[in-house]
Amino acid sequence: MKVLAKAGREDIAVVYIAEMRGGKFVEFVESLQPPLPREKKWVLIISTLYGCPVGCRFCDAGVDYQGKLSKDEIISQIDYLVTKRFPNRKVPVEKFKIQFARMGEPSFNQSVLDVLDSLPDFYDTSRLMPCISTIAPRRVDRFFERLLEIKKMHYKYRFQLQFSIHTTDEELRDWLIPVQKWDFEKIAEYGETFYDKDGRKITLNFSLADKMSIDLDVLLKHFSPDIFLIKITPVNPTYQANKNGLSSTLTSKKWNKMVDTLRSSGYEVILSVGELEENYIGSNCGQYVTTYQREKKIIEDAYTYELQRH
Repeated sequence: MKVLAKAGREDIAVVYIAEMRGGKFVEFVESLQPPLPREKKWVLIISTLYGCPVGCRFCDAGVDYQGKLSKDEIISQIDYLVTKRFPNRKVPVEKFKIQFARMGEPSFNQSVLDVLDSLPDFYDTSRLMPCISTIAPRRVDRFFERLLEIKKMHYKYRFQLQFSIHTTDEELRDWLIPVQKWDFEKIAEYGETFYDKDGRKITLNFSLADKMSIDLDVLLKHFSPDIFLIKITPVNPTYQANKNGLSSTLTSKKWNKMVDTLRSSGYEVILSVGELEENYIGSNCGQYVTTYQREKKIIEDAYTYELQRH
């Protein structure tokens, strides 16, 4: 792996662009959560595919797909970031999170499981928390079966599983995520099996555009508040979101009312807005700096940081 360029701020987030085998490019990110210092929380966001074949309506990484990364290629991203900060691979961070969510649906790549199975031997830390963020595609059940085994073996109480469903309206969900997916019943069944009492709840992620909805009755029918929590994030400014008319108005009374209703029904709710500077950097979910470099078009409130060449 050869790191070619980076963009961002050391105190918020940095996006790295690297060249892999065959001249293919990959992006990965390290981020903080101000005002917390790196010693309190450090998040690595790693790519698992070259692009993505799904084509979610607000994701710039989905416009091109060139295959899967190998186990070594995935680990090389992690190891670059770790050894840059901690050369001895001893990571003295209270919450050290590795999220497989930069480019690609992770369940399409079995090598992700090989990485998860190996990580405890790579770094000196007791605070590692892996995170798999998935749209729950069909026909990859083998991935999820082995993921369950690895989680129970290595990460019983410190694994974050996140299902990106974005809306309870099935028709809109199919438009947003245009591939065959598990229905809510199967997601709920798997989540209940994956969950361990005293461990982390299963996250239902909603990147909620203004035209999307969360129906409380649908949630309660399928997802127990004892096992699942709700995470609501804005749709970040991307080329694809603009193209498809998707945006989020965080200040609206509708959002506040929705959060209050969910909480009063027993759900833990995380309203994750983050730093607006991350949009300018291009480090947020759905953003892909390489697309900006290709498009060479201005997009409001995003991709404004200049790349620094290595």
